[in-house]
Amino acid sequence: MYQEIDWEDGPKDKDEVTVRTPVNIAVIKYWGKRDEKLNLPLHSSLSVTLSMSDMFTETKARRSRDTVFCINGKIEPPTKRFDRLIKKIRSEHPAANVDITTHNTFPTAAGLASSASGYAALACALKLLYPTRGVVSELARLGSGSACRSTAGGFVLWEKGEEEGGGDSVARQLFSAEHWPEIRVLVCVVCREEKAVPSTAGMQSTVVTSNLMQHRVAHVQDRIQQITEAIQQRDFPTFGEITMSDSNEMHAVCLDTYPPIAYLNDTSHQIIRSVHSFNSDKGTVRAAYTFDAGPNAVLLCEERDFVELRERIRGEFCGKKGKVTELVECKIGCGPLVLTD
Repeated sequence: MYQEIDWEDGPKDKDEVTVRTPVNIAVIKYWGKRDEKLNLPLHSSLSVTLSMSDMFTETKARRSRDTVFCINGKIEPPTKRFDRLIKKIRSEHPAANVDITTHNTFPTAAGLASSASGYAALACALKLLYPTRGVVSELARLGSGSACRSTAGGFVLWEKGEEEGGGDSVARQLFSAEHWPEIRVLVCVVCREEKAVPSTAGMQSTVVTSNLMQHRVAHVQDRIQQITEAIQQRDFPTFGEITMSDSNEMHAVCLDTYPPIAYLNDTSHQIIRSVHSFNSDKGTVRAAYTFDAGPNAVLLCEERDFVELRERIRGEFCGKKGKVTELVECKIGCGPLVLTD
């Protein structure tokens, strides 16, 4: 049986744990770092946590004599990003070693926040095995910036922070999933291949070469305030418009990078046009799209519009058309789970 991790109770030292962590989808995107090693962002971001009915990372970790890392059934050498997490743990537990087996249920590195869910799972497992000072989102951030947002459920804010060491660059829940239970999410899998330009490399190029990035950094905090108010009031037209505008701006910044980075493909752009056509038919914003660093679309709407939106996408892009290979239906979900005895 799985239950949501309650960090307030102060987890006890464990010899073995199994955790599940969710995917999060940013509605105000994270793009650009002020510190590469600590994964400190240039600006704050805001996400929704997806339910774990279909997409999650499951990680089993136990204390051992040596560190072993098995991903999706294949033993791999620990990555540099994993080394950051274990180094943090060993600063308080010098003899720490772990045997880790992890797998996920969604396309890795195809723009569906796989690293976020994966490193959130690692961080949660390590912190349960070896309790340390600080919050779990700070540990997760060392592996992948977006991972800190997968350590909480509902609507989650990742503060950019001001401290040089990153102690205040942490994620926190703004609203639980129960605050707006009518929200539905449709993930449109357009491509399962790894992206040509990894997010980290793309961000580095953007920060150095994009003039539009300066404009984004200057006003993104205002956009976070606006979308927070929309979520609080459950105002979908405003929420949806801001979500789409921010996704568009992030990808405009990518195209303004030199050389330009194009994460969207023809099908991505067709889905964008389809969503705007859907909203035009309704006379207001009743559906929204957002794209991370990849061509896969994440569509959001309220329950009343979900079936119609899904069938529209299915009719235009699925089946013999073969443009969308899979549709995944989600609600907004909780934070990380731990397998109980």
